[in-house]
Amino acid sequence: MRSPTRGCLIPSPRQVVLDTETTGLNARLGDRVIEIGCIELLSRRVSDNHFHSYLNPERKSEEGALRVHGLTDEFLADKPKFHEVANAFLDYIRGAELVIHNADFDVEFLDQELGRAKLGRLKDHAAAIVDTLAIARELHPGKRNSLDALCERYAVSNAQRTLHGALLDARLLAAVYLAMTRGQDSLVMDLETPAEQAAMTAAIDASKLVVVQASAQELAAHEKYLDGMAKEAVGGILWRKA
Repeated sequence: MRSPTRGCLIPSPRQVVLDTETTGLNARLGDRVIEIGCIELLSRRVSDNHFHSYLNPERKSEEGALRVHGLTDEFLADKPKFHEVANAFLDYIRGAELVIHNADFDVEFLDQELGRAKLGRLKDHAAAIVDTLAIARELHPGKRNSLDALCERYAVSNAQRTLHGALLDARLLAAVYLAMTRGQDSLVMDLETPAEQAAMTAAIDASKLVVVQASAQELAAHEKYLDGMAKEAVGGILWRKA
């Protein structure tokens, strides 16, 4: 969200990273949502407050979809129907900025489900919808920007992701989103910064700053991230050349 006066970026007070699993790929032909997973971000920190539900879609999953998520018809048979959890879901996301990968897909499915329940559309309940696929394509044009590819690029471990799952994928997406947008929530002003704020910045005594050395685990994670960058960089990466 941009300040209307100075153009600085201010983080949304509450964001919800959302993912779904479905019976197939075409909501307009009757495919349904079978799982919803949501992770809450408060001031760019993952909270313990999440939303998760499996759903009985009242139809069979397509073979291709079943191979992706592994949620069998038998497993889903005793789960609640969407309209039975719809109000709890809407209470959870209400007023938040939704962060979704390939948002058009999930939004279309959820709009169909909300329409059946006569509860409007997703955008009626959320402050905004952010598509991380669009962000990734802008940052990495011409590259693979699937969630798995972004996990590799930003050194986010997805070792547990043998099958797709809405809650697990929402957790991975939260980590990827925070890595992709790191620094964009800075409150440092542009050229219109008031003189007193500039003076405060200039008054910092660097000699009194405490230097915290990176741990072995952090250094290893950094090297893994650089390995991912090196695969895509032409002529090497400046960090290692330096």
